[in-house]
Amino acid sequence: MQAARFLKAGQRSLAVLGLVSLSLLGRLPFAIATAPPPAVTAPLRLEISLSRRQLTLYQGQTPLRRYPVAVGRPGWETPIGQFQVREMIRDPAWKNPFTGAVIAGGHPRNPLGRRWIGFWSDGTNWVGLHGTPNPDSIGHAVSHGCVRMYNRDIEELFEKVQPGVPVIVVR
Repeated sequence: MQAARFLKAGQRSLAVLGLVSLSLLGRLPFAIATAPPPAVTAPLRLEISLSRRQLTLYQGQTPLRRYPVAVGRPGWETPIGQFQVREMIRDPAWKNPFTGAVIAGGHPRNPLGRRWIGFWSDGTNWVGLHGTPNPDSIGHAVSHGCVRMYNRDIEELFEKVQPGVPVIVVR
């Protein structure tokens, strides 16, 4: 009769081990069968409309933010096509393409402002997104091919993108 009420020594060990296992399973940092699937985030992309002088940040097909920009002037047009972010620099130095003179990053006269997001290069020259010490130029075709943005806008965008993000430039 006592054998029917109590487990034998070997069965007790297995029962205790089973209870401990179930107890530990409940404390694991994940649940195997009940965890929700990871959220799928649509990729980011930048689209620059030269005619509208506007850059749009998209996530998938959803526009997240639009920014006014300045683009390349006649003879120095911003290249049209599909590119990707290739480099990102905080407080970039600027080298004058005609004289070779350099203006240090962070200097108030630096024409690149405080951020640089490069997306095109021929191996020598670069085209990218950057700030400007001349906010009145935004909305016009005035650059040497780059896309100028208000400093606050390029600083915001800089925190949202990374190398590899597609950049599409259209007329």
